[in-house]
Amino acid sequence: MTPARLPSGRHRLSREEVTGAQRARMLRAAADVMAEHGYPGTTVAAIIKRAGVSRETFYQQFPNKQACFIAALEDAIDLLATSVTPAGSGLAQFDRFVGDYLGILAEHPAVARLFLIETYAAGPEAMRRRLELQQHFVELLVEIFGARSPRERFACQALVGSIVSLVTARFVEDDLGGLRALHEPIVALARDLLPGVS
Repeated sequence: MTPARLPSGRHRLSREEVTGAQRARMLRAAADVMAEHGYPGTTVAAIIKRAGVSRETFYQQFPNKQACFIAALEDAIDLLATSVTPAGSGLAQFDRFVGDYLGILAEHPAVARLFLIETYAAGPEAMRRRLELQQHFVELLVEIFGARSPRERFACQALVGSIVSLVTARFVEDDLGGLRALHEPIVALARDLLPGVS
């Protein structure tokens, strides 16, 4: 749901609060419109209309559509990174990690599509940020599983790559219900790739 519009007329909000609220609406609108039309099919006009802001307001914060996309992607990355921070180790903690990750994707499908799919069309900077988050997840799995050897670290990389590929396929197929069904097979895959963990 797009953040609420500001009250019309006189109000007690500071300029920073107004700017922040407008920015949040534009970023959410960008994610929603791109979920419907894809990055190439999304125009600045469509983002402005969905956000309920003026063209001048948009260009005060973003020089173009790509800059708005990168900002929305950064918000998506922050949401994913902060929502799946583990506090423990072993297979049980990985099980919770996977549940949290799949849950946040299901709860925020437009944001998930932005991260999983639209980055492919948005240029190298967007892909670089996506890969940085994936590497962050690899390091989390290294910590969860206590991976030390090159083989174990590679298994963590392969596991993250598999998870991203599997969830991306669900969004491409518009099968959000299938996200939850991935939980158990992903945990089983981790058990196979890292047989020494418990």
